Amino acid sequence: MELLQSIKSRTQQVCPLHQTKKKSAQIYWILRNETQEFRSANFRKIHESNLAHLFELYDAHFFDNEITRLLRSLKQPLSFRLSGKMTRSGGTTTREEIWQGKKLLDRKYEIAISTTLMFQTFKDTHKTVNVTGIDCIDRLQALQRIMEHEIIHLVEMMIWYHSDCFRKRFQSITGRLFGHTESTHELTTGDERAFQEFGIRVGQQVSFVHGGKKFRGFVNRITKRATVLVATSRGELFSDGKRYSRFYVPVQNLIPEKKSA
Repeated sequence: MELLQSIKSRTQQVCPLHQTKKKSAQIYWILRNETQEFRSANFRKIHESNLAHLFELYDAHFFDNEITRLLRSLKQPLSFRLSGKMTRSGGTTTREEIWQGKKLLDRKYEIAISTTLMFQTFKDTHKTVNVTGIDCIDRLQALQRIMEHEIIHLVEMMIWYHSDCFRKRFQSITGRLFGHTESTHELTTGDERAFQEFGIRVGQQVSFVHGGKKFRGFVNRITKRATVLVATSRGELFSDGKRYSRFYVPVQNLIPEKKSA
């Protein structure tokens, strides 16, 4: 298919870094000037329609709208989702297929962005945050880097079916098109926020009140809330041979326990 081959050809081209920066800056200022939510670069709210607009701008500036045209010609829709449950990944791109025997009936794609990580980061407006190997000064720049990353996942899924951001092909494409040097981010995760704001770490002994009763245990995991394990004879058996009950507690409700001398 002509469109498919054209997109593949674009992934093999080298975009000079100054051109990449110019295009990305153009997209940045279009969003700042035309989108209410992005009037502030450290935006406090975002809608799925904003993600669609961001994608459309990248498709226009870097792919001459060929990704959208190909999706429409194949009748394979692309949707966008904001996720408050993604606590490690800045974004994900997924493909859903419906088969009847060996016949493919439907195929659709989705790009999801983590609002949890986005809004936990850039509270200190004087600190840069590295995303895909590029230092970002605000949330909008970080969102651009994540969208660039996810667009290449989408392109790989459409052309080669499989996509892996730690493989050479993916990294060479993102490097040539967008100047990425990494496939990782330094957005603030739940455990980092817990330590920065409340001094709570995984493995720490804590106490908390639940149902009017005080409990003591240790922090096993931190996402949006802390998972605290409390020793009890009727609890779940863990690999250390002990039984614990799980409690899911807002980090701000935990009290660090002092170690006895």
